[in-house]
Amino acid sequence: MLRALEEAILKQGIGIGNSVVKVDMFLNHRIDTDLLTKMGAEIAEHFAGEKPDIVLTVEASGIALAVACGIALGNIPVVFAKKSKASNQAKGMLSAKCYSFTHQKSNHLLVDPNYLPKNSKVLIVDDFLANGEAIQALMSLIQQANCKCVGAAVAIEKAFQPGGQALREKGMDILSLASVKAIEDGKIVL
Repeated sequence: MLRALEEAILKQGIGIGNSVVKVDMFLNHRIDTDLLTKMGAEIAEHFAGEKPDIVLTVEASGIALAVACGIALGNIPVVFAKKSKASNQAKGMLSAKCYSFTHQKSNHLLVDPNYLPKNSKVLIVDDFLANGEAIQALMSLIQQANCKCVGAAVAIEKAFQPGGQALREKGMDILSLASVKAIEDGKIVL
């Protein structure tokens, strides 16, 4: 756990209902770059032994943390899966369906297979882990590209939702920099 992130969550985070952790003041709409750098370094330290070649994330909220991690791992490339097809994308894109808890809708995550060269060691990095659907979709893209997933890191895990436990039960190395146990009366409980 990263104490600086936990402090930011407790000071600036807002719990909405019993499932939404609003931290856009410092994590994904307005970004605290000092905290972001510390988070990237923490992830890099944890996964350095795996020697990842590429960091993979989902647009858009995971990109900043993935870049900080890629820099901390020695300036390795960062690839982000797009949530919609663009006119300039190549044919034959890798695709995996993913339900977004935040946006309450399904997306098809897309990555050009040239960006995940065969046999690459890929580290997944994202801002949140709730039900694990984004990580599972990214794992599918990695598998389709004939690469190896070396683990996943998230800034915040919603431990009251099943994603982290399910992925760990499958043997995946999951690093959560902060873990939210509950939201009680608008307060985030770590």
